[in-house]
Amino acid sequence: MPSSAPARYPVEVRERAARIRLACFDVDGTLTDGRLYFDGEGRELKAFHVHDGQGLVLLRKAGLAVAFVTARPSRIAEHRGAELGLTEIHTAVADKYACVLDIAARLGLAPDEVAFMGDDLPDLRVMLRVGLAVAPASAHPWVAERAHWRTSARAGQGAARELCDLLLVAQGRAEPLLDELSRVEGMRIEGKA
Repeated sequence: MPSSAPARYPVEVRERAARIRLACFDVDGTLTDGRLYFDGEGRELKAFHVHDGQGLVLLRKAGLAVAFVTARPSRIAEHRGAELGLTEIHTAVADKYACVLDIAARLGLAPDEVAFMGDDLPDLRVMLRVGLAVAPASAHPWVAERAHWRTSARAGQGAARELCDLLLVAQGRAEPLLDELSRVEGMRIEGKA
């Protein structure tokens, strides 16, 4: 990430992001485009963007906790979360706020150390009570106007990655991660001093 990246985030958003230790994501309408696909046998299908997945992996590598919290029962979300190495994968959640509070409490975190990305009315209760509430560009307007920050990318098309990048930049973890990832057998790749 370029060193000028922090300038693209509003000061209040950067300050909130700097305190985050747990990033929670709704699944449908944030990590996916929100559409529900079913095959001929009635099995649900979902598409996830690889950039979002890479962002979640980078958050974990930087020491942040990451959780999926979704109201829908979803073996696909469970599989994707496990594939990314997540241990906090919560599906069929009736009360997202209670679930997020429970995760935070188990990790010894206060609500202001939690970020939540959501897109629709079932996400509002938790979004109004965490340190950083983020909505993808495609979120319902009632949710988007109450979020602290709105991504430029739509759900399922890199919106989650934008939140991940924001957290890494605001916490000064982006450049060290880039330096680490650019090393090849102890050498830096060309173009990095």
